Amino acid sequence: MQTVVRGLASVYDIEHLVRLFYPGAEIRPRRTRGQDAVIAHLGRRRMLAGLCCAGQCSWEYAPLPGPDDNQTPEYALAALVYRLLCRRTGKRPPWGMLTGVRPVRIIHDSRAKGMSESEIRRLFCHKYDVTDEKFELALDIANRQSPWMQADERDYSLYIGIPFCPSRCSYCSFVSRTIEKEKKLVQPYVDLLCRELEDIRSLADHNRLHLKTIYIGGGTPTSLSADQLRQLMGTVRRLYDLGDIQEYTVEAGRPDCTDLEKLEVLKEYGATRISINPQTLSDEVLARIGRRHTAEDVIRCFEQARSVGHTNINMDLIAGLPGDTPDGFSATLDGVLTLSPENITVHTLTLKRASNLVIEQRQEEYGDVAQMISRCNVLGKAGYAPYYLYRQKGTLQNLENTGWCKPGYEGLYNIYIMEEVHTILSAGAGGSTKLRQQKGNLIKRVFNYKYPLDYINGFDAVLQRKEGVNDFYARYVDSQTSG
Repeated sequence: MQTVVRGLASVYDIEHLVRLFYPGAEIRPRRTRGQDAVIAHLGRRRMLAGLCCAGQCSWEYAPLPGPDDNQTPEYALAALVYRLLCRRTGKRPPWGMLTGVRPVRIIHDSRAKGMSESEIRRLFCHKYDVTDEKFELALDIANRQSPWMQADERDYSLYIGIPFCPSRCSYCSFVSRTIEKEKKLVQPYVDLLCRELEDIRSLADHNRLHLKTIYIGGGTPTSLSADQLRQLMGTVRRLYDLGDIQEYTVEAGRPDCTDLEKLEVLKEYGATRISINPQTLSDEVLARIGRRHTAEDVIRCFEQARSVGHTNINMDLIAGLPGDTPDGFSATLDGVLTLSPENITVHTLTLKRASNLVIEQRQEEYGDVAQMISRCNVLGKAGYAPYYLYRQKGTLQNLENTGWCKPGYEGLYNIYIMEEVHTILSAGAGGSTKLRQQKGNLIKRVFNYKYPLDYINGFDAVLQRKEGVNDFYARYVDSQTSG
């Protein structure tokens, strides 16, 4: 399927809107004769939306929006395309026209503008055509997040990236390298990562910032050796008073590289929350996605974590994995509920361009993922509540990722980063520092090098880029405070 857009400076919104219906659709400057295409045209007097598919063409026309319509021409054209595609395909995406990552953020922003709940409901369900079920989910989460939405201008969280894994999962597109192939890079990487953390602490002190949460993610942090974990977490403990922060998460991730000693290190050096991520409890599906462990290994790892004193454990699951079924996913949910972790995060499989599933163009079988997600109602019945949500492009059936927790166990870093509550300072390869100004709702980014070798070779440039933190606070925060 081709997407041809004329008359707009940016094709981004319509490009991703069309992909809700035709995931493989690609932007073209003009239609290739004989090829299926979605056409969107913004003229001087009217708009046109067309769908040519399987030898048949359908067209819809509408006048340009007037000053009283409260619509931009860009939105009006996108809505025209959306209505046509709904009619022709018979599909209604559960999140309607929304293509963004953060639907819950729309509720927070709307409330900040003084909109009532009924007005926000009309925005979601009438303007964007979001289903009642998805709006209620977003509203429930927004309400639960409200105690943490007011941040000080100087608050920040720290993200530390470990871009190594025991093996690469077929669905993964993260910047990570397998330990076996990149072993010689790991120790130099950890050494420089500790130096970057020193630099970040200096930047934070210079700008009078207050640390709220720490998150060590990846990749798989426990792919490091126990001694390397001690080095890294020892540096963190030396630099920060861990008694002053709200939360310290480490992704223990996979049981094929997380042993009893490493779990003890995480506890000894101050982690207050860890993740042990089975993705599924089906051994057949685990093997199919490239995992080198069994469901029994997950259970063993979880029990070891409990035995050394970890009392706040998250478990990630993925709905829609190749070869899984709704009944198989239900069995995974039941198995995880038997373990009773404090957090359960349910992701919908996303087909990412950099993943092996897409690169190798595998013809995988994906189960009815919408039915799998619907079966998460057992989490509510078991006492868990949804507390954060985000969406990704390429997600099967345009669904979402949702974090569930027992009362009082909300993962605060997840809320802070997803709702862009405050600054995130990132260390390590692939790190994206996100600087947040509260008053002007302004966000600026500073990027580290993407791959471990580039990070190591370009480390001086990484530190130089971090000077952008000082520039940001001097220009956008200190100037506001003094003025």
